[in-house]
Amino acid sequence: MQMSVSLSPAIFALSLCLGVIASVAGGMVGGVIVGGKVLGKELAALLGGFYGPLAGVAGVFAGLLVLSMIG
Repeated sequence: MQMSVSLSPAIFALSLCLGVIASVAGGMVGGVIVGGKVLGKELAALLGGFYGPLAGVAGVFAGLLVLSMIG
């Protein structure tokens, strides 16, 4: 059984928005884990929330482009 789901513009935008939210949250958690003791938890979360999307959004966008080309 093969599922065929097209990547419509609405699904693309929803996936990109959810990827941005997940990368901000992941950056904040990662910042607290890595630099929480040295910088303080608030500053580490702020910096992680700022720098997390720099890599996360690019990765989500690249993944969505690959999925749209494959599917």
